[in-house]
Amino acid sequence: HLSCIGSTRDELAAILQRYAEQGVSRIVALHGYLPSGAGAGSIGDLKFANELVALIRELHGNRFHIEVAAYPEMHPQAPNFERDLDNFKRKVNAGADSAITQYFYNADAYDSFVNACADRGIDIPIVPGIMPITNFSNLVRFSDACGAEIPRWLRKRLEAYGDDVASIRALGTDVVTHLCQRLLDMDAPGLHFYTMNQAEPTLAVWDRLGLS
Repeated sequence: HLSCIGSTRDELAAILQRYAEQGVSRIVALHGYLPSGAGAGSIGDLKFANELVALIRELHGNRFHIEVAAYPEMHPQAPNFERDLDNFKRKVNAGADSAITQYFYNADAYDSFVNACADRGIDIPIVPGIMPITNFSNLVRFSDACGAEIPRWLRKRLEAYGDDVASIRALGTDVVTHLCQRLLDMDAPGLHFYTMNQAEPTLAVWDRLGLS
């Protein structure tokens, strides 16, 4: 993962050169977020992720496979869905090879997003991002911050379990496994798990899918 916020063009160029020398082959190119308390003067030379994609291509051609972020339920700072699609297409036009989405729990949102991209001539692979459910309060906090929607039915069921961690994880495994199977049935080009440094919940889903 490489974010451009807070860095100068020269700093990013130096990082990319080190990546090339170390044999890195894939980069997830992101805009990123300023640390809390940082002023506007800390933004850096590049203002948008598409500029980072363009810089990578300018300096290293096709040396790296570049992945970018996509938002089936819309970026939290986007004014509307159409503008968000415009921003995504700029990243693709700048040279992105594929995309990883923000996590979601509504497979129809992913399907609708992929179809909207196809209508705009966007044909790169869009890999769905998957967040295993292990802790309800953490999930709410993450989702509020990144704009991911927790469906009302799922929120209510998780709330009902209170501090019953085992039941939350069992429901989470069921829900996420079903989501992943639907996505695979839709011919999603893969699954990208946000493990949050916890391998077991992802492995549980993996086993249930019969992919072990």
